[in-house]
Amino acid sequence: MNRPFLQIRGIRKEYGPVTAVQDVTIDVAQGEFLTFLGPSGSGKSTTLYILAGFENPTRGDILLNGETLLATPSHKRNIGMVFQRYTLFPHLSVGENIAFPLKVRRLRKAEIDAKVRAMLKLVRLEGFEDRKPAQMSGGQQQRVALARSMVMEPKVLLLDEPLSNLDARLRLEMRAELQRVQKETGVTMIFVTHDQGEALSLADRIVVMLNGAIEQIGTPEDIYNRPASAFVADFVGFENIFAIENGRLRAGNGPIALAMPLPHDAAGLAWRPRMVTLGSGPFQGTVRGAAFSGSTREYLLDTPLGALKAEVDAAAPAHSAGTTLAFDLPVEKAAKLERFN
Repeated sequence: MNRPFLQIRGIRKEYGPVTAVQDVTIDVAQGEFLTFLGPSGSGKSTTLYILAGFENPTRGDILLNGETLLATPSHKRNIGMVFQRYTLFPHLSVGENIAFPLKVRRLRKAEIDAKVRAMLKLVRLEGFEDRKPAQMSGGQQQRVALARSMVMEPKVLLLDEPLSNLDARLRLEMRAELQRVQKETGVTMIFVTHDQGEALSLADRIVVMLNGAIEQIGTPEDIYNRPASAFVADFVGFENIFAIENGRLRAGNGPIALAMPLPHDAAGLAWRPRMVTLGSGPFQGTVRGAAFSGSTREYLLDTPLGALKAEVDAAAPAHSAGTTLAFDLPVEKAAKLERFN
């Protein structure tokens, strides 16, 4: 059996009475693009800093190619890091910023120049080597930061919310750049974000975290279509989420039975707004709010189940606030939740 490239084993981090990371265990394959996804305070960045060597775990281990990293200082781990802030030296040119870690290692000038040229080509910034960071856009500065982290040819590249300071268009451009660089170099990337769109579009696998613990690990398709818990379902857009009790949905006004039997192996069911059947069905709800969003119409309904969100094609008839509508929650369309947290 092949040994995992990077092994995170039972990592726990405590700050006095506060536990920031709870017994995180993950195997990462060489060349994998792994994303930690979760809200602020979920432990994803702390886990990243432990991998980088900026924080020491309270317990647990990290192994790279079977060798523990815990006794290895951060600058000797051969792990690169790209931060949310670009952390470029403003008084140095682009080329000098990229060359800086090579000069610290005292490489020969000819070797430094060759590596800087290669990095400029990799991030598509040839001809920018003499510019200062202040003369570049945010996206360009982030590419310089990426090049500086890649110039030492790290075995693992860690990225801590590197796109959050960019506007929407630049974020899309940088996503494409990260995918291209990762594909061309084959470097193992571990990416931290609170943005589900970034995680879904970039990752080979996603690790969803909450309160320092892993909620679910899976492919983007697994996380998006088959959330394991109520938290994950809510995080990826299932806005109608109900626990199951004694074969019925738990609602504010008491348990509600659906037309079809509920699965016995699920703790709850979740529907995206577009999964709700609107205009027909055994239930009725009153439109509290309506919104036109171009290709769809979105409705908020007051129902026996509580507030319910539904979405239909924009070509469907429009309904105003106060209108009573029939609706259904098709069991066959729902995501089955293993846990209701």
